[in-house]
Amino acid sequence: MTRQIRTSPAACDQSLHQAYDTALLDLDGVVYAGGRAIGHAVESLAAARADGMHLAYVTNNALRTPEAVAEHLGELGIPTEAAEVITSAQAVARLIAEQVEPGSKVLVIGGEGLRVALRERGLVPVESADEEGLAAVVQGYGGPDLAWGRFAEAAYAINRGVPWYASNTDLTIPGTRGIAPGNGAAVEVVRIATGADPQVAGKPLPPMHRETVLRTGAKRPLVVGDRLDTDIEGAFNGEVDSLLVLTGVTDAEQLLRAEPRHRPTYVDRDLRGLLSGQPEVVPAAEGFSCGGWTAVALNSGELELREDDGADVADMAGVADVAGDSGSGADRDPLDGLRALCAAAWTSAGEDVCTLDAAKALARLGL
Repeated sequence: MTRQIRTSPAACDQSLHQAYDTALLDLDGVVYAGGRAIGHAVESLAAARADGMHLAYVTNNALRTPEAVAEHLGELGIPTEAAEVITSAQAVARLIAEQVEPGSKVLVIGGEGLRVALRERGLVPVESADEEGLAAVVQGYGGPDLAWGRFAEAAYAINRGVPWYASNTDLTIPGTRGIAPGNGAAVEVVRIATGADPQVAGKPLPPMHRETVLRTGAKRPLVVGDRLDTDIEGAFNGEVDSLLVLTGVTDAEQLLRAEPRHRPTYVDRDLRGLLSGQPEVVPAAEGFSCGGWTAVALNSGELELREDDGADVADMAGVADVAGDSGSGADRDPLDGLRALCAAAWTSAGEDVCTLDAAKALARLGL
């Protein structure tokens, strides 16, 4: 069956934390950045939990154990149990366990998170490609101190025909000093040396979504993330709804140019979006309207933003702060303008990527 292409952000009459039973939250760029809590995250998550929403934290980082992640979140003021943290290490360990015999030896190229996850599945982590009876090689992010020789160890085993698995293939990972190579970059090193392709478990692929649902028991989950190519695509692959927050790597222009599998169900500034409903984007005589804004795809190759009466909108950059509270009354919320622009851009693009120039429209919104 052909899946329907999303051409507009969706509306929700209820607050999202009441419409969904579980929030599946990415961490970096959503809950924290550079190890520090993002604005409004702590209080928003506390309010959602107090009102009955289950919270689960889903990360592609296979280095840290769930216990370590839960401890970090607790230090930020977000009380978390280890059972509420799901990692790509857990997902890849389950994937391996389903394909090898119990008690099998697995060569680990990565950190402690992988070793703990393998033991949880009854597998035996080992360090050498020369281990007798080696059943698999698993590769996950090992941190900046992972020795180069570990990649050689993986290559030796893979070139002998041992099956290769990877926790995830994120090419980069954000840190306090900037963007660093992620596990995907390390996977490419081993790929070059072997010509092989690993089985991958992490977001946006189904094994990670399955692991998350199995561990949380979610019936109506909402994926919350900041990355189109992992969080939102993962929700698309899992056929569940998603909320994109604009506190991480995705900016407004990238959102407008999103291909169908990268288009979120909802978009909001930050995690306060969990505590509110979502406005409706409606077709207008020309284009699409939301919250007093109308967005139109022009034949000239531009996206134009207008007031509902058709007049050009004055520069709103100083009227409402996209990272703060929206205006009221005559002050239109720039985020509603972005929602209208999404509808115009995605409808125009259909199954493709929008190529219309949105620079002027986004500048008027302060985005």
